[in-house]
Amino acid sequence: MIKAIATFTQVSKYYPLPWGISLWKKLSHGVSEPTKITALNQVSWSIGTGEVVGLVGPNRAGKTTLVKILLSITSPSQGHISRFDRTVDDKTTLAGVGYMHENQHFPKYLNAEKLLSFYGMLTGLDKKIIQERTPKLLELVGLADRRNEPISRFSKGMIQRLGFAQALLNDPDLLVLDEPSEGLDLPGRKMLKEQIKLRKQQNKTVLIVSHGLAELEEICDRVAVMNQGKIVAERKMKDWLLDPKSGKQQTLEQAIFPLYQTQQ
Repeated sequence: MIKAIATFTQVSKYYPLPWGISLWKKLSHGVSEPTKITALNQVSWSIGTGEVVGLVGPNRAGKTTLVKILLSITSPSQGHISRFDRTVDDKTTLAGVGYMHENQHFPKYLNAEKLLSFYGMLTGLDKKIIQERTPKLLELVGLADRRNEPISRFSKGMIQRLGFAQALLNDPDLLVLDEPSEGLDLPGRKMLKEQIKLRKQQNKTVLIVSHGLAELEEICDRVAVMNQGKIVAERKMKDWLLDPKSGKQQTLEQAIFPLYQTQQ
């Protein structure tokens, strides 16, 4: 049995509506309308050690909120979350997590080398380790020749590459990637997939949030589908790609598209 590296138990998250909207609803409809938005609705889910897991779903499904709670960026309204067998309130466990955001907003006055040094110090890495890993990571993501150039000159794809290097800097046991291939060229996507597969071989865990379903087919062990704040389906990749009615092969997009529609 695979050991869970992160577990969600009956997790819900509510966001209050702005008071102006709440008042407008009350005046327009003559009755009190709900004053909160449900982003997550009693989600129970786990991510296992050594897995590559995909998290997909339509816009506003709750994926970003789930990741924010996993990373302790926001707190749940109710429920329990564990990370490395400890409650997420224990922020020391974040030392074992690497995160690549969908939209990087790095200080543009820094160069790639100094940026990794900056983030390394933020995560509490030893200076010697930062100095050892930085040139290797910049070489890995194809930015070694641009390491002293200001980030302000970087293209979208180059910033994505730098974001991936930053996420790997602490050699995390749990790597969380949000739309990691966005803006990457073909060599960049190849590098990304190879590194994800390598981490699996090292028994490390990768969670990928993405709309790039074709790429998820190649690298994920299993995929969970979110809609309206719930995990509405979850299967191993091989099961997603086999049509249970016809017994024929299908794409991941063909398999999950009905779940996007029926839950709306």
